[in-house]
Amino acid sequence: MREGIHPKYQPVIFYDASADFKFLSASTKSSGETMQWEDGNTYPVIRVDSSSASHPFYTGRQKNIDTGGRIDRFNQRLNYKK
Repeated sequence: MREGIHPKYQPVIFYDASADFKFLSASTKSSGETMQWEDGNTYPVIRVDSSSASHPFYTGRQKNIDTGGRIDRFNQRLNYKK
């Protein structure tokens, strides 16, 4: 690899304030805000809008709605009977 052309890859804390959930990972993004992690070290913080703790797909609050009767229209096209 050539020197000086790659971004710095460092550990950062991703923080979801809506669920008060944070996790440590590595990223090329950085931030001026820092936070102390459980290991006693200080890392930059990247605030995220949703995480696995707040996203409806992961929390089980997602609703599947058959909009416009798609399944019924499919069954009618293929002459399926109930």
